[in-house]
Amino acid sequence: MRPILMKGHERPLTFLKYNREGDLLFSCAKDHTPTVWFADNGERLGTYRGHNGAVWTCDVSRDSKRLITGSADQTVKLWNVQTGTELYTFNFDSPARSVEFSVGDKLVVITSDPFMQVTSAIHVKRIAKDPSEQVGESALVIKGPQGRITRAVWGPLNRTIISVGEDATVRIWDSETGKLLKESDNETGHKKTITSLCKSADGSHFLTGSLDKTAKLWDIRTLTLIKTYATERPVNAVTMSPILDHVVLGGGQDASAVTTTDHRAGKFEAKFYDKILLEEIGGVKGHFGPINALAFNPDGRSFSSGGEDGYVRLHHFDQDYFHMKA
Repeated sequence: MRPILMKGHERPLTFLKYNREGDLLFSCAKDHTPTVWFADNGERLGTYRGHNGAVWTCDVSRDSKRLITGSADQTVKLWNVQTGTELYTFNFDSPARSVEFSVGDKLVVITSDPFMQVTSAIHVKRIAKDPSEQVGESALVIKGPQGRITRAVWGPLNRTIISVGEDATVRIWDSETGKLLKESDNETGHKKTITSLCKSADGSHFLTGSLDKTAKLWDIRTLTLIKTYATERPVNAVTMSPILDHVVLGGGQDASAVTTTDHRAGKFEAKFYDKILLEEIGGVKGHFGPINALAFNPDGRSFSSGGEDGYVRLHHFDQDYFHMKA
């Protein structure tokens, strides 16, 4: 499995997202310029210029026509995927950390960071079919918990919103009323900041990764803890195969260990685990710094990782990967 090295960002990667067909890969980084690539050969198609802060997150509509990006410049921007034209800008009072289109692309959930006196918040915005009719008002604003909300996504049928963040708690909110429905408890939940969240392809469960060196699999409706995957290092990014029972975790080292290990060897790896048996089944090395972003192609035949080193590495699996016996 030879990785394709994609060099287009000058700063660390923050987020990766495939479109539904899996032919395009969108990358966000701290260098202000979200980028789109061909997902099969890693060729750079273009960039989206307009932000003037680190871009933390993005999502792409089901028809691959609209891109939405959230940035530290306190804006969320809507773009035309094909032309790179900026269609609309939502303004906030603090950095925008997470964005996700609802099923049907009529709504978007956005999280904004705490900043000075402003607390973290979850915003639901309506997305107009015609960009010229787009307005900035929120359909719903949920005042968030203490600390930053690192990720918020839609639950089944857009009826709920699932949020995770620095307080290590997973919460499920009613997307109509903003009422808190469920939250993870201290016994089964994470012990440190939850850095990442990934939904399964069928939307029935989701995976969270945390600085407490574990990843956890949860039922999306009941918030029942299903599995816990233990690793040796903080988890910055998680993803799941859409076709096999594989969980992929990416992360870094403790800051104290960085100077003591040989960084030149590309030691930072994406680790594969058996989703059911919890066993580690393999790893893909290569990054020269912690892995900040992971994404599986919707066809399950390739995955990509984005690192602190500014590279996106695109991995197409060999045939024997699909017949692997754990």
